[in-house]
Amino acid sequence: MSDTPIIPGGRVTLRRLVVADAAALHAVYSDAEAMTWWSHAAHETLAESEAAVAERVAAPEWRAWAITLAGDDTAIGSVAAHEKRQGGVIEIGYSLARVHWGRGLATEAVGLLITYLFEVEGYRRVFADTDPDNVGSNALLTRLGFTLEGRLRGEWETHIGVRDSFIWGLLREEWESRV
Repeated sequence: MSDTPIIPGGRVTLRRLVVADAAALHAVYSDAEAMTWWSHAAHETLAESEAAVAERVAAPEWRAWAITLAGDDTAIGSVAAHEKRQGGVIEIGYSLARVHWGRGLATEAVGLLITYLFEVEGYRRVFADTDPDNVGSNALLTRLGFTLEGRLRGEWETHIGVRDSFIWGLLREEWESRV
């Protein structure tokens, strides 16, 4: 994780996620509405959020960045990338505190991550896995040019039951033609 760069943007910056971000990110992880589409229910305690962030920071298979507002180092969300298989394919995930929804900040943050993954790290394909009923996340991916590639039926057992997954994909040349 020490090699996770700072990625500056216009209104947001991505910086390495650290365990100390747990208190700020508890606003996301304890919000039942924000956590509806996650594989687990909202956290009831700060200790749960601290454990989750510590696990994410320590996980060798994921790299995570805190989303911060430009000029303010407080985490308002996070983005993460996980190389699922070798050969240039990587999965992304993201979260944002509900107070910041609807302002384009998640779109900007995810766009920064995608640009970094394609232009700096050289991936050829980025993909995301969402719940079909997660209207906001599906709209974000559509805005960023992702293609809905498929639906996996009964894919996840979550706190709201067994759920399907939408698989969204974006190729480097598609991203480059948009930017």
